[in-house]
Amino acid sequence: MRAKTKIAAGAAASLAAATLALVTVLGSAQASAPAGHTAAGAAAPPVLTATLDRTFDTFDANQGVAVDKNYFYAVNNRTITKHDKATGKPLLQFVGDDDGPIIHMDSATVVGDKLYAATSNYDTTPEKSSVEVFDTRTMKHTGTFSFGIYRGSLTWLDRHDGAWYAAFANYDEIPDGTTEPYGKTDNTQIVKLDDHFQVVESWTVPQAILDKVRPMSNSGGSWGPDGRLWLTGHDFGEAYVMNLPSEGSDLQWVATVTLPNVEGQAIAWDRSTKDPELWTIKRSTKQVLTFKAPYKSISDPTGRQWKVVGPGDFQQ
Repeated sequence: MRAKTKIAAGAAASLAAATLALVTVLGSAQASAPAGHTAAGAAAPPVLTATLDRTFDTFDANQGVAVDKNYFYAVNNRTITKHDKATGKPLLQFVGDDDGPIIHMDSATVVGDKLYAATSNYDTTPEKSSVEVFDTRTMKHTGTFSFGIYRGSLTWLDRHDGAWYAAFANYDEIPDGTTEPYGKTDNTQIVKLDDHFQVVESWTVPQAILDKVRPMSNSGGSWGPDGRLWLTGHDFGEAYVMNLPSEGSDLQWVATVTLPNVEGQAIAWDRSTKDPELWTIKRSTKQVLTFKAPYKSISDPTGRQWKVVGPGDFQQ
């Protein structure tokens, strides 16, 4: 495929009021809040700790890492370096020109023999994003899909259960030479996309996580072997484990997993083996770290946040 080839091509107010009234009637008095809910008295999500397994020295693991059966890929703003997974030896590197259009690759994921890099123009206004595609065998750039000016800065992309998932991050940080926040952290969105990268559904990140990662945002995301979405911030050595919600717009926060020595940024689950590992980076030392993460020890909250009542129990 040529480098420039594209790989893809309100409810009425009265209804909203009625829906709100119905939710109020159904209520949530009988169910305890799920882990991660920020309401007063709600239980906090459990905190577990991952165990460091391997460390690889690299020279450009600054944004994130991708991984497949035989190789891992260190991601930097304009470069991606392919390494032998067994030895860590660097083998090939894609290098974008200093004055080229690829200026800020935030993360990458491998699907088949292609590497998909989430790319933005951070921290230039307005926010622009694209997916850049590479052949994992040759590391040549083979395709692109542009979101243009959209929901924020594309920070990660992953494939799960027949669909794409991604984050459009926004920031409270005020870029040099400007007076306004870079989109505002609270506007960060997690989206589900079809095979043509068209958004079909979107969710918000729990407020407690946004408050912790601000003025930055959600930097990494990868679907784990437990069928849950693992998210990371820009700076903290921990992953936030999420379910898609059964109701509402917030992702359901079910656990936090501490990642010793990690400094945020993008992550990747290695799903090519029978014993999946979580791959991360340590930005300050340009190292790639792998972890045994306790995903089998995570359980989902029980109970519902609604009920159905009959005559005599109707709420007004």
